[in-house]
Amino acid sequence: MKIAFHGAARTVTGSKHVITLKNGKKILLDCGMYQGMGKETDSLNRDFGFDPNDITYMILSHAHIDHTGLIPRLIKLGYNGHIYCTPATRDMAEILLLDSAEIQEDDVKFVNKRYHKEGRPLIAPLYTVADAKNSIQHLKAVGLGNWFRIDENIEVLFTDAGHIIGAACIHLRITENGKTQQITFSGDIGRYRDQILKSPDIFPQSDYILMESTYGSSLHEDIAPMDNELLDYIRTTCVENRGKLIIPAFSVGRTQELLYSLNVAQMNGKLPKVDIFVDSPLSMEATAVTRKHPECFNKNVARIMKTDDDPFDFPGLRYVKSVDESKQLNFRKEPCVIISASGMAEAGRVKHHIANNIEDSRNTILIVGYCEPESLGGRLMRGAKEVSIYGNKYPVNARVGVIRSMSAHGDYEDLSQWLSCQDPQHVKKLFLVHGEYEVQLIFRNWLLKKGFKDIEIPSRHYEIGL
Repeated sequence: MKIAFHGAARTVTGSKHVITLKNGKKILLDCGMYQGMGKETDSLNRDFGFDPNDITYMILSHAHIDHTGLIPRLIKLGYNGHIYCTPATRDMAEILLLDSAEIQEDDVKFVNKRYHKEGRPLIAPLYTVADAKNSIQHLKAVGLGNWFRIDENIEVLFTDAGHIIGAACIHLRITENGKTQQITFSGDIGRYRDQILKSPDIFPQSDYILMESTYGSSLHEDIAPMDNELLDYIRTTCVENRGKLIIPAFSVGRTQELLYSLNVAQMNGKLPKVDIFVDSPLSMEATAVTRKHPECFNKNVARIMKTDDDPFDFPGLRYVKSVDESKQLNFRKEPCVIISASGMAEAGRVKHHIANNIEDSRNTILIVGYCEPESLGGRLMRGAKEVSIYGNKYPVNARVGVIRSMSAHGDYEDLSQWLSCQDPQHVKKLFLVHGEYEVQLIFRNWLLKKGFKDIEIPSRHYEIGL
């Protein structure tokens, strides 16, 4: 048996790992898109590092685009089997893949206009909306907590990852030559004190573990101070400065977390009377999917829902649907909060809002999640004095704030707790994926002290026999 790491290797996007059995069958774990990698992004997404025709089975951990975003391209180029995932992941992946396809088509139109003027060869999108619709038919939903067999040699178990709605850790029992070994892929691990979701589950002893390490060197702040910090930004920006608070937020997970926090603040009489806009059709759809799966909610949310049947809605909240409505927000003089995708500020309507508000010192741009260093959000986090948006340069006069505790990824204590159900002496090898290399080196040393003996940090396209 061999395993190859074709994405999320010493970086945090593009998750793709291929297990090859002795009989030649290949299992693909996730098929994610690279995001925020600068000029390399397109070429990275066009090169899988493997032939889609060779893949026998695919198993999906969760719906985020850095784990699902190349599924339509995988199927377009030859994969024709099931894609196993949880029910909530199937529902969420459907809306995310269709949205991603629309972005692919729009981006290519924009680029090809320039290429045509320059006399350069035109390019095709990674995939189309039609490709995305076709790929959704391959998603096969399976519930958490029970082993299921995908062939005579392979069994699969999904356990709750606590990351976003539907996110699961993937466990494989593979039998070869009469010997059974378990391989665990963490997907993305959530927090044990998440505001909305249940905590990650324990899981059976594994021989080999592929583990995410995004925040392997960080310790998140408590949730309660985060709520207070969010309210402080609203008071300072909207009430005192009479400005706009622009919050780039991932449509899945982060937007719902923000809305839940604001709803609780409103219920407790702490939310200032200011208009709050969610300017992202995708966020609206993702919130609807979240509402559809209360089985994923923790006890705190279940308790609130006894008196408030919608924990993601409150007075003063408005959803912006049309492009014209979105544009009107830029002419609005009154203070307001605008929550808009994408979380890294690399695409979507939030990029326009930042461009229109970044030069005004009354305004604040609030980063509430992980950003690739080269993304617009990453450059703002690093304190850039000037940024380029759609080819135009803008001085950064607005305040740039960061709330680091708002993360769907667990910190090193959460990651360690997830591993605590494992006997390190029985783990033959642990691979660190989905993390920046410098962070992974720190986390590796931490895990060595915990008793894990063999820990590798694979590079892209690295393959190893097990």
